[in-house]
Amino acid sequence: MTNLDLYAKAEHLLGIEEATEALYDLYRSELSDLNPKTLLDVGCGRGGFMQRMISDGVTCKGVDLSSVMVDECVAQGLDAECIDVKDVDGKYDAIVSIFDVLNFLDNDSLLEFLDAVADRLNDDGVFIADINTLYGFSDVAEGTMSKDSGDEFLVVDAEFANDELNTQITMFEKNGDSYKKYQDIIIQHFHKIKVFQKLEKLKLVDKQTFSLYDTEDKTLLIFKKR
Repeated sequence: MTNLDLYAKAEHLLGIEEATEALYDLYRSELSDLNPKTLLDVGCGRGGFMQRMISDGVTCKGVDLSSVMVDECVAQGLDAECIDVKDVDGKYDAIVSIFDVLNFLDNDSLLEFLDAVADRLNDDGVFIADINTLYGFSDVAEGTMSKDSGDEFLVVDAEFANDELNTQITMFEKNGDSYKKYQDIIIQHFHKIKVFQKLEKLKLVDKQTFSLYDTEDKTLLIFKKR
């Protein structure tokens, strides 16, 4: 099981449903004025955003590096694949990466990712993503939380240092009279805005810092293809 699959397995215990819905509403609002006909959701998760956009008449495809997430999308009849964005065929009017996707990439991987996104946008296409602010990492994400549902027990311990958030996820799942243990570490990276202002293939046309969990913990980035 990869660390992303473990995250997928533990996601329902993290209490992020309200935050996820708020992000979906924000992205949907930004896209409504652009009227895209096709959309690629990179890091599509269980497909919740694609479902909303499909209901708006948009043709959607999703990709995610968690096979657990992709399998759930496919089971719902959604077009989803467990592949990297650079391996996606075709071009799209809009591409989105919702809920910290860019923060899972180190600087070199981020630049490669953004180039791949640009290559899969139609002319005048738009890319929208969100990132954690420094405050979002150091004051909101850092810390320890636990959740006990009876059959499952989750401990998340996150520490932020040197522009990296190291999050250890430990999950115990009841298996008969015993428990099975899953454990892995997820690393997220803080990215300064200036990184996004110097891209060759994408132009940062808007940025909006907003409060998701706490005061100004997230920034929405909106790019146009150059």
